[in-house]
Amino acid sequence: MPVSENVDRDSPSRIDIVHPVRQLLALTLALALTACSTPTTRWYKGNLHTHTLWSDGNDFPEMVVDWYRTRGYDFLALSDHNIIADHEKWMVNDKIITRGGRSALARYRRRFGEDWVETRLGEDGKLEVRLKCLDEFRPLFEEPEEFLLITAEEITDSFGKLPIHINATNVREKIAPRGGKSVRDVIRRNLAAIAAQAELNGSPILAHLNHPNYGWAVTAEDLAAVPEERFFEVYNGHPGVRHRGDATHASVERMWDIANTIRISEFGAAPLLGLATDDCHNYFNAMGSTPGRGWVMVRACELCPEALIEALEAGDFYASSGVTLRDVSFDGSELSLEIVADGDATFVTEFIGTRAEFDGSSEPMCDGSGRPVRATREYSSDVGAVLARVEGCRASYRLEGDELFVRAVVTASVAPENPAFDGQKKQAWTQPVRP
Repeated sequence: MPVSENVDRDSPSRIDIVHPVRQLLALTLALALTACSTPTTRWYKGNLHTHTLWSDGNDFPEMVVDWYRTRGYDFLALSDHNIIADHEKWMVNDKIITRGGRSALARYRRRFGEDWVETRLGEDGKLEVRLKCLDEFRPLFEEPEEFLLITAEEITDSFGKLPIHINATNVREKIAPRGGKSVRDVIRRNLAAIAAQAELNGSPILAHLNHPNYGWAVTAEDLAAVPEERFFEVYNGHPGVRHRGDATHASVERMWDIANTIRISEFGAAPLLGLATDDCHNYFNAMGSTPGRGWVMVRACELCPEALIEALEAGDFYASSGVTLRDVSFDGSELSLEIVADGDATFVTEFIGTRAEFDGSSEPMCDGSGRPVRATREYSSDVGAVLARVEGCRASYRLEGDELFVRAVVTASVAPENPAFDGQKKQAWTQPVRP
């Protein structure tokens, strides 16, 4: 049945989606989830999107890592814009003060000591501070099965005025933005560059599309039409990324269901998987994009990049803005989860999906004058419907067999410790499964 008039059906990527490797990934999703209860795996908490003074963050990378390390995170990817912390870089202290406040350098010295901090006077007589490279400060924090730093980059590209950002986690060298002839072409070209580096180095790289509603850049139809993209941010803690959409733009969670409905029904592609991240820039004030708002919980056999990426690619993880799950399982017919109690909080789990016989009609979104705008189209309530709603700390849904996909979202009755928007509640998102 026709789903969208806005999907790139002539894209070369349609050939790629039937590649046996992609079929295998889809088939192993359920198997990976059922294998998670073995004693050789455990949950690891991590953030895959955050910034430092190496690009547009407001603190030194060691201070940033220290924030996450001391708050119970198991892994962290520092993903600065179009740069990797692998070369000499000095920064004028005046600029550091502008971003991090007058106490930034003193705070850095107090935490890591005078001998660690390197300063000099520049040619203009201004004080400069050297930003340490990742390999220099790894030994301060990394410990087997306790904490891991993963090299990453936010490939910051655009199509015209539309920002298109893709994180590459576990890179070896910086990947320059590739540009392109459309939003979808920009995404494809950058994904191809990431895949080429992974193949060249023989090590996996996780690629995920960031904040699709930032600048209203990426629509659900764009996400559907590029099945090479297997991950995106269903939740990003930056208050400026328009997570909830608006009157003419779908929320990011709504986009997820639309994109997966199109991917599965039109292309036979594997569903898009959803991450939660901080996208933090501000660490020591209460304004803007502050830390601790979004993360992933990955069930893996070892705390190393390869094992984490393998589990992520198998869909063996969930995204969270505050809700903790003790277990998620799928046996091929029933999706079940157990929620960790959180004081007096109550929980509602919604099982969301689209059935095979759904109303695939859609309409363009229009502004107040009735003119179509570039936005995700409006679809029927059949797409991403609530199939069941369960209260309590245990919830399950038995698939009837006609669902294109089913996922679960858990919403608590309490707000996160550091909410990104008014009225926000703690949530967790499981990955879509198929019968």
